Amino acid sequence: MSLPDLDTLLGHTHDELVAFQAKVAKAIHVAQERARDEAKAAALEAIKATGFSFTELFGGETAATGKPARAKTASVAKYANSADPTQTWSGRGRKPHWVVEWLAAGKALDDLLIR
Repeated sequence: MSLPDLDTLLGHTHDELVAFQAKVAKAIHVAQERARDEAKAAALEAIKATGFSFTELFGGETAATGKPARAKTASVAKYANSADPTQTWSGRGRKPHWVVEWLAAGKALDDLLIR
């Protein structure tokens, strides 16, 4: 795979580069999830090859609580700080300070959406 020549980005505006950065961050997240899913599949295949199931080897409980583990869903960044695009928020949980400050200034949350 060949990556784009970054020198071609020098002529773009700040807003275009921020949007590009957000897309790259999302692509990295998707690639990490894909790699994790492939690793899980390989591990499950290795477990199946032994004749045991995952539950037989590890149980259906978390080690800390002894209760069944809940499935977690990964959150994808939905908002980005316009002053520092590396700061993102999924829209779930407590609002980061930069979102609170943005809203306190009377600005709309939709202006921070990653497009």
